[in-house]
Amino acid sequence: MVVWILVSLVGLVVVAVSTAGAKHHRLHPAEVAVFHAVNGLPGWLYVVLWLPMQLGNLVVGTLAGVGVGVVEGSIGVAVGSLAAAGLKLVSERLIRHRMADWLPVRQRPGTSQAGAVLRGADVPRSGPSFPSGHVILAFGVACVVATVLAWPGVAIVFVLAAAVGIGRVFVGAHNPLDVSCGLGAGLVAGGTVAAVLVGA
Repeated sequence: MVVWILVSLVGLVVVAVSTAGAKHHRLHPAEVAVFHAVNGLPGWLYVVLWLPMQLGNLVVGTLAGVGVGVVEGSIGVAVGSLAAAGLKLVSERLIRHRMADWLPVRQRPGTSQAGAVLRGADVPRSGPSFPSGHVILAFGVACVVATVLAWPGVAIVFVLAAAVGIGRVFVGAHNPLDVSCGLGAGLVAGGTVAAVLVGA
């Protein structure tokens, strides 16, 4: 339980740092450089990253968590995955509300990044993108299912969650701070649910 409380606290710090870094009138050159480094990776990686990225989809990611709960015989994990999905929606809306003044700057890379490569028919070219909801969900559910997995399984679910974050920059759907804030919010949401599950 203590571990998951610490995970939540780390998540809060990541959210705080990410939001502070995003409160500028233009994208920081360092963020632009990181975006182009990831977005400019070889195109064949799309095939590798496409499937893991689906775990950030609200329906797919939630059902994956529920599925792990069913396989492991844990009603808590199944319900906890639903709770993590709910917290994803709440935290995403809350952060966007708090960042309302900066959302015109935090547009999708198709609008905010010169030369962004958009991969996939469903990648939006414009609109607010801070934070990444896909990443919130992926890390939130990863925390929940990790409570019933042995070490190799824990490593796998967090690697898959990280692949969602990398993939969202690679396909041109998000800027790096969108992803880091999503990571933090996901750790807060998932760590909180996991702490309740472990402590129950």
